[in-house]
Amino acid sequence: MPYADPAYRDARPELAHPAEDVLKLDDQFGLNPALAGLHRAYGTGQLAVVRGVGYPKPDRSHFRSMDIWHTAQPDRPGTTGWLGRWLDRAGADPRLAVSFESALPPLLAGERGAGASVPVGERQMAAGLPASTLAALGAAAPGESPARARAAACFTDLRSVDEMIRTVREAPDDDGQDDDGESTPATATGGARASLDAQLDLVARCVEAGVSTRVFSVSLGGFDTHADEKQLQQVLLGMLDTALSRFHTRMAGSEAGRKVVTAVYSEFGRRVAANGSDGTDHGTASNMLLLGAPVSGGLYGEPPSLTDLDDGDLKFHTDFRDVYATLLTDVLDTDPGAVLAGWKGRLTGVL
Repeated sequence: MPYADPAYRDARPELAHPAEDVLKLDDQFGLNPALAGLHRAYGTGQLAVVRGVGYPKPDRSHFRSMDIWHTAQPDRPGTTGWLGRWLDRAGADPRLAVSFESALPPLLAGERGAGASVPVGERQMAAGLPASTLAALGAAAPGESPARARAAACFTDLRSVDEMIRTVREAPDDDGQDDDGESTPATATGGARASLDAQLDLVARCVEAGVSTRVFSVSLGGFDTHADEKQLQQVLLGMLDTALSRFHTRMAGSEAGRKVVTAVYSEFGRRVAANGSDGTDHGTASNMLLLGAPVSGGLYGEPPSLTDLDDGDLKFHTDFRDVYATLLTDVLDTDPGAVLAGWKGRLTGVL
């Protein structure tokens, strides 16, 4: 938050945090007081804050904007996610991209394959059926239709993912976290049913077990704060901070974990001015966070002005595809142009 800018308090006097409470990043900008763990990561140089992230002609619909962020196609969202297109190029093995959300997010859907959606709690796999019968359900049969062949292949994929996750669950968990915690989002605007802490705990166990997965997707809902924002946001950001900080600390304890980069984003920011209910309405540009040992921490991107606005909204300065392209290049070791329709933008120096 731009705590030193008088326009910050002028626009939202009841919601603004006093300067003395802000966790300062420099003499102009700081983090919400609930983000103490992320503030410590910033101090050690392992948190990057990318400011003013957005896309042209922003859409304020949750569903449309999420489609845009998932597909990386602002003009006309397609039917494949940007990581789904990466997965197609990487061989379409669903074990390479796993979501611990309640449903497979569109960003993991490719043209030839898709990632896997795995419940944080145990999934019962056709109890009572012998392994030979389950294997037969996924086997190709002479003369079968393309639809049946696809269904059999999907069942085989499901079994391979379940076997991978079962191996992880059965391995000793030195951290001792119960991984089946449930937490319903505070609003109906998204987020997995399992707590973010439980989702990230299972990610950590997968990383430490050396599974083949290159991308994990997790989520936390409830941030659509149109009323009584200050207290609710403190609670939600505290949940985010606790889960991310604990995950970041755990990742620092293993060689595999020290290669992990966590990217944090929302489908849009909030309006600059408060509404009449002590909240804020759907906005445009926002921040992205990149966290991990490979990250060169600091502030990136030009901060949006709080007074030079577009119909009351912030003007974005960094296209989110620049961040995606950087992650594809420096984390997933792939050509971003082939995934992002020839996109040339990049962040410089963050990874």
